[in-house]
Amino acid sequence: MTQQAQQVAIVLTTFGVGQAMTVARTLVSERLAACVNVLPVMASVYRWQGEVQQEAEEQVVIKTTTDRVAAVEQRVRELHPYELPEFLVITADAGSEAYLRWVAASAHDGQV
Repeated sequence: MTQQAQQVAIVLTTFGVGQAMTVARTLVSERLAACVNVLPVMASVYRWQGEVQQEAEEQVVIKTTTDRVAAVEQRVRELHPYELPEFLVITADAGSEAYLRWVAASAHDGQV
């Protein structure tokens, strides 16, 4: 694992249809993320408060740095309408060094 890869994290969350793009722009504008992908609408089936639920949602993939994860989580919780939003973090084991440097610079005040 390279030093740059150790610094990159991928965060997964979901939002209701029509909410994800606003959150994506906010996270990138506030330099909490280098890039946020909003995937097409999907059906989510889950158990909540003892009942099986089904909702249309958009999967959100957030590319950030490990030192920004706590701030991303706080901001997602502030912007999210759910009581318990999905927030899963995957750290990068490897990747293109140039891309990893770009993520690090974009999620901070560095020049890209």
